[in-house]
Amino acid sequence: MLTKKDIEFINDRENAVAEVNKQYEILRRGIAYTDLIAPATAGDGITVLGTDQQEKFCEVFDKKKTSLDLLKFVPASGAATRMFKFLFKFLHDYDVNNDTINGYINKTNAYDLRLFFVGIESFPFFKKVLKRLKKESTFKKFSHENYNKLDFIGMMLDEDGFDFGSKPKGLFPFHLYKNHTATAFEEHLFEAASYSANNGLANIHLTISKDHHDAFKKQFDKRQSYIEKKTRVKFNISYSYQLMGSDTVALSETNELLRDSKNHIVFRPGGHGALINNLNNLVADIIFIKNIDNVVVAKYSNEVTFYKKVLAGILIEVQEKSFAFLQKLDQEASLTDEDLISIAEFITSTLNTRLSANFEILSKAEKIEFHKNQLNKPLRVCGMVKNEGEPGGGPFWVRDKNGTESLQIIESIQINPNDKEQQQILKNSTHFNPVDIVCGVKDYQGNKFNLLDYVDYDAGFIASKSFQGQKIKALEHPGLWNGAMANWNTIFVQVPLTTFNPVKTVNDLLKPAHQVK
Repeated sequence: MLTKKDIEFINDRENAVAEVNKQYEILRRGIAYTDLIAPATAGDGITVLGTDQQEKFCEVFDKKKTSLDLLKFVPASGAATRMFKFLFKFLHDYDVNNDTINGYINKTNAYDLRLFFVGIESFPFFKKVLKRLKKESTFKKFSHENYNKLDFIGMMLDEDGFDFGSKPKGLFPFHLYKNHTATAFEEHLFEAASYSANNGLANIHLTISKDHHDAFKKQFDKRQSYIEKKTRVKFNISYSYQLMGSDTVALSETNELLRDSKNHIVFRPGGHGALINNLNNLVADIIFIKNIDNVVVAKYSNEVTFYKKVLAGILIEVQEKSFAFLQKLDQEASLTDEDLISIAEFITSTLNTRLSANFEILSKAEKIEFHKNQLNKPLRVCGMVKNEGEPGGGPFWVRDKNGTESLQIIESIQINPNDKEQQQILKNSTHFNPVDIVCGVKDYQGNKFNLLDYVDYDAGFIASKSFQGQKIKALEHPGLWNGAMANWNTIFVQVPLTTFNPVKTVNDLLKPAHQVK
């Protein structure tokens, strides 16, 4: 039961009382697990293109893009903290008086720490940290070969040092070139110039933490001249923040609303699914979505650009066919049975929607209505990578509560851990989602869809978390590329693993895609 003070507090935070009540009920009753039918595989839900087809779609995009409004959308609100999780643990646990670093590594199986030290000189920040450490070190004989490893990590992470863990991941040094160090943000600008620029202008939108806005702006101001000269492209950069009103409530172990020491309801960030609001506020013909940490050094950028263009070319061609069919459906008097059969084949074979068993007995008017509803939706073309143990959601054939079967990107948390059949389907999956998405968000008449109309609000996540030592149930909105896009038309296309190079831990920067030499 909400008190008067609760309601005032909720309203002050830009949350809605009705939404809080709804979230409370969802947390109490739980969320139904997803009903998997089968994994999407090559030839069954995932399109595999030959070289000629890839080049054709790349050419389609290059020919058509000059008449289109293009935009790159980059979720970039995350801090770099998780990149250094194992280093923070080392600083906390290591007893310098009673153990050696090698002893600690062997005792705790800290192989990630060993890799960090083996590759330490290859990190883009190595010389910068070392230089400051030499300057401030109490060791008189401090040298390039004889640095203190513990002090080095401390300089990286301490508040009095570089404090890397509190920096936004987008502004962390990712790549070391001959004359400068490039952040992930900078690499996204170069990438945007290569495929989402028109007439010398690239539009890019980043969702960031409000606290980091000035830092992003300062970094762009610092590098703008160099990047624009190098790419011959100007940049129109816009930012937005995850709305405070999208934060969600949590429940205590006794199924009561979680409260803090002042008896205020505790609100938590609602996950990346809340960004559907940010995406919905943008207007463009084609929107490219890619996470902030998935970038490469310049020598690998051509391949990344090529496959982005391939996905966009597919989107353009499929959209053109969808729009033509919708215009034909508007001319009901001239529609033939053959037309309806062609449209049904397109919906099943290209848009991957399986028709219900009773479809054939529907009247002509009912079939027309069905086709209009199926075709007139936002469209996404998603790259999918062969599964090689990387984390991330996967592509599956899914059955919803109405019996409709469609392609979805599903996270493991959405699948019943106690259902052996569902777990076997998960185990049999062959691909995962690298978040390489190209979106069409306008209808056949040029109007922007209201993306909030296509969210499956029952597809959120309930996660087990901790708060001040107690276990809690936390609610997250349907993921941006999961339930938030559940009712879009969806096409999955196989892309090579070389297009997926995320930096989840600092050691990922040692991989070839992030090394200039």
